[in-house]
Formats: sequence, structure tokens, C-alpha cells
Amino acid sequence: MLTVLRHRTYRRLFGAQVVALVGTGLATVALGLLAYDIAGADAGAVLGTALAIKMTAYVLVAPLVGAFTERLPRRAVMVGSDLLRAAVALTLPFVDQVWQVYVLVFALQSASAVFTPTFQALIPDVLPDERDYTRALSLARLAYDMESLFSPALAAALLSVLSYHRLFTGTVVGFLASAALVVSTTLPERAPAPPRAGGVFAKATAGTRLFLTLPQLRGLLALNLAVAAASAMVTVNSVVYVRDFLGLSSGAVPVALGAYGAGSMVVALVVPRMLERVGERAVMVRGALALGGVFAAVGVITAAHAGSWRVPALLAAWVAFGGACSMVLTPTGRLVRRAAPERERTAAFAAQFSLSHACWLLTYPLAGWLGARAGLGAAVVGLAVVAVGAGVAAARLWPVGVGDSVPEVEHEHVGLSAGHPHVRGAVRVADGWRHSHRRFGDALHATR
Repeated sequence: MLTVLRHRTYRRLFGAQVVALVGTGLATVALGLLAYDIAGADAGAVLGTALAIKMTAYVLVAPLVGAFTERLPRRAVMVGSDLLRAAVALTLPFVDQVWQVYVLVFALQSASAVFTPTFQALIPDVLPDERDYTRALSLARLAYDMESLFSPALAAALLSVLSYHRLFTGTVVGFLASAALVVSTTLPERAPAPPRAGGVFAKATAGTRLFLTLPQLRGLLALNLAVAAASAMVTVNSVVYVRDFLGLSSGAVPVALGAYGAGSMVVALVVPRMLERVGERAVMVRGALALGGVFAAVGVITAAHAGSWRVPALLAAWVAFGGACSMVLTPTGRLVRRAAPERERTAAFAAQFSLSHACWLLTYPLAGWLGARAGLGAAVVGLAVVAVGAGVAAARLWPVGVGDSVPEVEHEHVGLSAGHPHVRGAVRVADGWRHSHRRFGDALHATR
């Protein structure tokens, strides 16, 4: 997988992504501490509102990316977004009012909603080979999961010698480093896009309309909802399971979240090989349907009122949640890349960014409200219904064989006669027959 980093342009862009993620992680920790300083016991409400504002910015701003940036230089768009994020982070230590937190969070996340889809749409041009691009997607998934594990640890280490206000300095440095790496990189030129018909609304909704038109992207909409239900269960209710249900210390919360990240990382490592044998649909739909089984296991754990086995069982369930979600999330970029025409690519990635976060904007409050009002059991049942329903809908909306190709593998067969049906149309070589087709797991290809 790491061989893709030999590509100089991608290596620098990946570095820009990583340092920006670390900066964002530090900002998340610092914002929590800042909210506590400003609001005290109401810090949770402040953070909850800030997260809702973050998701709202993603949902509203990302669709505008395709409308306003399709004819702008991608380097300028990405660098401008990084500089805006750095400027916002620079002002956060001076905030002393709750409304100021909300305004700056919206500005910060709006800039991220511009940077991320532009970055995602650029990578297919940097890595035109599908195998390289698939490895890059797995590497990106690992980067997101590592950030969720590494940034809190780094923040804890820094807080042992610095005040939390200095964490915002780390955020600024991360965004400036990201901008510097983008500036230092030679980006591929994109073909000039012809003017898009219609006004701002038509341009802003072009990606969404593409999602509603193509069956594989309609299926992806449902898959996004299934993943959002599972990730909401983990993100929102991990602390409740650890502290109230299992009676463990607060230090066990990162362990539970880390189990989810570990499951996601392990699966991200093997997804490229899975995609060589079967297409995106098989991997992604199976991942979504597997969430139903994980929810069932969590339901059994939740129904148990005692037993030391509940701790390892819950961690195993969180690992399974991470793995199943990674089966859906890792190939997503590859699916969007293949489905969207080149001139629609930025709009399609912006729509995916916006629509997936709209699903989280729905499931996060649902997970919290059900857990708080009706108990963990109700939260499990409610989110399981959403996940299973979405998985079944994805299987129906995305028919088998539609928009789903498997890379062909060139190979030779020795010992087969000229009349053998499998080598019909193959090229004769010294030792046998050479041809290419998708991978099969039968006796003729047992070692391939």
C-alpha cells in the first residue's frame, strides 16, 4: 500500500492532508477545554451545538464548491481554504463569548467543506491508475483513523507542558504546513470545463442530481445512512456504555473509541485485495448488511445486567462496527470517481461530502435522544432499524453489475488444449495461452 507514496505529487498532498488532520484534532481538544472555561457546566451543550453547526456547514457549504470553484485553480482553492482555517484558529484563544465560538466554528468548518471535496476530486487526476488510487483511498482511511487515535494522545502530551491555548498554535501550524505542501506541489492541469447551464442553484445541486440519477450513487446514499447509524452509536453512546453501563473510569472511553478505529484500520488494509476479487458493490453492500449482525450483538450485550464478559464483548462489537463501516467508506471514492463524468467530478465529491454529513446530522441527535430518553436498548433498536433498512435499500437501489467493474488480471494458462472453452480468444505463447479477465476463485485460477 505504501508504494503509492513513491508518487511525489501524491506524497506531498497526502502529507498536507495528514498535517491538516492533526491540526484539526488538536483544535477539537482545545475547543472542548475552551467551552468549559466559557460555559462551565454547560460546556456539553456548547460543544453539542458547535458539532451541529459543523455538520450544518458541511451540508450547506459543500454543494456550493462545485458551483463556485469548478473554474478556479484548484491550488488557489485549497491554499485559500488552509489560510482561512489558520486565521480562524489564530483567533480562537481570544474568544470569551459562546456566540463567538459558534461563528468561528462555522467559518472553520466552511473552509474545510471547501478544501476536502476539492482535495478528493484532485486525487484521481494525480493517480489515474485505479490500483494506485485504491491504495490511496485505503491510506486516506488509515489517516482518518490514526488521527482519531493520535491527536488526543498528542494533545494530552502537549497539555502536560503547555496551556490548552497553545494547542490552537499547533492547529495554525498544521494548516500553514498543509498550505505550504500544496504550494510546493505541481498539480495536474484539468481540462477547461464548459460553462454549466443554469443559475447558482442549478450549479450547486448538480452533484446531488447526479446522485439521484445514477443507481450506484442512489445506493451510496443509502450506504451513507447505514454507516451514519453505526458511527453515531459508537461516537455518541461510547461514553454512556463505558461510564454508566459498565461502570469503568473515563480513561476507558478512548480505549472503546480506539477499538472502533482499530477495526476500521485493519479492514482498510485488506480492502484493496478484496476489490481485486469482487467489485465495489459486493464489498460495500456486504459491509452495510453486516452492521445488522453487529447491532444484534450489541443488543445482547445491552440486555445483560452483569458479567465481566461484557467488557471484551463490547470492545469486539466496536471493532466489528469499525470494520464494517470501513468496508463501505474505503471504496467510496473509487465508486464516485467511476460514476461521475470528469467535468462533474468535483460536484460529485462535494455532493458525497454534503449528503454523508447530512446523514450524520440526522443520526447523531437520534442516537443521543433515544439513549437519554428511552435508554440504551431503545437506541440500539432504533439505530439498528435505520442501518438494516438502509442496507437493504442500498442492495435494491444498486442492482448487481451496474457501475461495478472488477480489474482484469493478465495471466497465462499452461496445459490447456486449444479447444478448451476457457482459452477461447486467448493469445498463444510459448508455454500456453495468455489472456486477461476478472479474478476467479476456481480450480483453473487457484494460485492467482
